[in-house]
Amino acid sequence: MIFSSLFPKRRRHLSAQGTTWMLILLAGIFLEFADGSPVFQHLVIPEKGAYTGAYCDFGEGEDGVTFEALEKFQQLTGKEMAIVAFGSFWGRGSFPSQQINIVRSYGAVPLVFWSPWDAPYEEKHGPDKYALTEILAGKCDAYIDMWADEAAKVPSQFFVSFACEMNGTWFPWSGWFYGKGPPDPIPTKKLDGKGTLARSDSEIQNPDANWFGKGDIKNPATWEGPETFKKAWRYVVKRVRARGATNVLWVFQPNNYSDPPGYISWNQPAAYYPGSEYVDWLGLSVYGKQTTNEEDDKWCGFSKLLEWPYVVMTRLDPVKPIMLAEWGVTESHAPSEDKGAWISEAFATMSKNYPRLKAAVFWHERWENDDGSYSNLRVNSSRASLKAYQEGVANPFWIGRPEWRSP
Repeated sequence: MIFSSLFPKRRRHLSAQGTTWMLILLAGIFLEFADGSPVFQHLVIPEKGAYTGAYCDFGEGEDGVTFEALEKFQQLTGKEMAIVAFGSFWGRGSFPSQQINIVRSYGAVPLVFWSPWDAPYEEKHGPDKYALTEILAGKCDAYIDMWADEAAKVPSQFFVSFACEMNGTWFPWSGWFYGKGPPDPIPTKKLDGKGTLARSDSEIQNPDANWFGKGDIKNPATWEGPETFKKAWRYVVKRVRARGATNVLWVFQPNNYSDPPGYISWNQPAAYYPGSEYVDWLGLSVYGKQTTNEEDDKWCGFSKLLEWPYVVMTRLDPVKPIMLAEWGVTESHAPSEDKGAWISEAFATMSKNYPRLKAAVFWHERWENDDGSYSNLRVNSSRASLKAYQEGVANPFWIGRPEWRSP
């Protein structure tokens, strides 16, 4: 059962080449090019449709991956997963071999959220021993090298989202903690005259002075926060590739909107983009309402959350595929806040309006907030939510198993 799920089920008759690849994958045998570098299975980018996947509530450390959890989610939704996401914190000091093996045995591509973060993994606490500046100083080289050596042993390509959501203020690798950048001369900036990336006009008419640092607004190279991030990203990618781990598909994953809110040039995805040479897929986190905080966390339809961020991402590179590396919304009991309708809108919108969208990974989790309330993003938070997810993901547009090719 496990072995048969390693390849798309519609491929009942494997060619001789396909049979060879299956034996290589199952036995863990590595082929090599003439120069001694390993041969990895390459993930096919779908010409039509997009891969579907999920993060399946793997516990507080986001890394408690089990085969049973993956089967349970598949049974719950009625759809296989082509991508399974989980967390991997640098503070663990290890490569997530067990988690990757479980995901691959299930038949999906791992998506690893690789976070330079030390225990106790608390948000909004600023840099720790894995600070971007420490990475650039070479103090994390031994760990990066060990991780890369283990990554190179994985026989196929897999996704790594390194230091995601860097344009927020919650993670210690955010540009917010590394000098930020200069203020814009005009508080709001429109995109093609059709809209803005601001949450509301009132939030950006009087921005706080502490949202900004030094630098020349006309010279992004002087924006210390995002420049430090870009340098660290390139440093890590170069080092991992130099160790032979060319099977890593690097995912650049900003949040869909800036925090601080509004159009702030230094905190836009373009300011953090390390360059197409260092990125394989463009990613986004796209969440609707996540808490019961009515003042700061308002309900918003899915389309408004993705429309302009998608445009922004397409401008970073003209051809790279785009994925929603995280998407979801909490269950709200307010009469006008319908999670089922939100999910239905999301599936319909993604399948029709975004031709470069090639993957979407749902965040299936329930957690307790500091005020004792709960955020329930699970697909089965209500009957209506589960029904909407089941019906949406059943669309043939959504591909439940990855396609592979030999290099």
